[in-house]
Amino acid sequence: MAKDEKEYENRPDNTAFTQQRLPAWQPMLSAGIVIPGFVLIGLAFIGIGIALFVTSRNIQVLELDYTGEENNSPCFKCSDPDVKNCRCDLPFTISTLIEGPVFFYYGLSNYFQNHRKYGVSRDDDQLFGDLDNFKSPSDTCAPYEYDSSKKPIVPCGAVANSMFNDTFTLYRVVNGENKLVPLDGKGIAWWTDYNIKYRNPNVTPIKNAFNGTVKPIFWSKPAYELDTTDSANNGFLNQDFLVWMRRAALPDFRKLYRRITEGEYAEGLPAGDYILRIAYNYPVLSFDGRKKVVFSNVSWMGGKNEFLGIAYLVVGSLCIVMSVVMLIVYAKFKFPEGD
Repeated sequence: MAKDEKEYENRPDNTAFTQQRLPAWQPMLSAGIVIPGFVLIGLAFIGIGIALFVTSRNIQVLELDYTGEENNSPCFKCSDPDVKNCRCDLPFTISTLIEGPVFFYYGLSNYFQNHRKYGVSRDDDQLFGDLDNFKSPSDTCAPYEYDSSKKPIVPCGAVANSMFNDTFTLYRVVNGENKLVPLDGKGIAWWTDYNIKYRNPNVTPIKNAFNGTVKPIFWSKPAYELDTTDSANNGFLNQDFLVWMRRAALPDFRKLYRRITEGEYAEGLPAGDYILRIAYNYPVLSFDGRKKVVFSNVSWMGGKNEFLGIAYLVVGSLCIVMSVVMLIVYAKFKFPEGD
C-alpha cells in the first residue's frame, strides 16, 4: 500500500459528526440573562430553604442523657465499670403528644467509628457466611482475630467486638401502674445490608456453623443467640447487629433502636409520665463519651436537621445579593450596544 493511501486510511470519515460540522448553540451571557437568572435561582433556593427549615422545626425530638456521670443521675451507680449487670430506671415526662410514628434511637458522643483502622477491622467474607473464614479469619480483624487460646473469633474485628449492648424497656405510668410500651425492632436495618451485604452460613441449625469458634471478647452471648425470642433474628442478620455495623461518619451519632408504632401508640406517644428501664452494659466514660436515648418523629425530609434549610437560605440570599451587585455594576459601567 502506498504511503498516501495509508494516510487516507487513518483519516476519520468525512461526515458532519466526525468533522465537527454539526450545528451548535452557544449561549451569549448578557446582563439581561445572568441577572434575572441569579434572581430566579436565589428565589428558588430561598423557597426550598424555608420549606426545609419550617419542616425541620416542626419535628418533635426528646433527648435524654443517661451516661450516669453526675451524682444525681439515676444511672450513676451503673457508670462504674466494676459494676456488672446493672439496671437503672430513667423517669421522664412528655408534655404533649409526640405524633407517630415515633422512632427510638440510642446515641453516642465522642465515639469515632470513622477511624480508618477501626473501619477495616472486619472480615466481609466471614460476614457473608463463608465458612472457610470462620476457621481462618482475615488478618484485617487483628487484634480481634483469635482469642487467648487461639480459637477464631466469629464475627471478628473491632467493629463487631464493640457492638452496643445496652437494652431498653419502656413503660408508661398509668394510675400508678407501669404499662409496657411495645417496641418494634423489625426492619430497622438497611434493606441492602439485610438482603445483600450480609448472610448467615447455609447450615441448619445455625449454631453448628459456629462450632470451634468463640464469640467476640466483649459479647455476653454468641451471634446465634442474640435474640432468644425470634430465631430468625440471629447470626449476622440480627437487626441490632446490622444497625451497628453500618458505621457513623461523625463522632456524635445516633442509631435506630426501635419503632413505636403498635396498638394504642400508632398515633404517637401520648403526654404523661414514662419510665425507661435500662440494662446498662456499655462503658463510655473511659473515653469521655456520653450516652443518650432519643424519641423522635420524622417528616418527608427525614429527621430533624436545620442545617440543610439554613444552607439553602444562605445560598439563595447570596444569589440575590450577587444579582443586585451585578445590576449596580451593569448600570454604572455598561458598554454601548454596538461594543
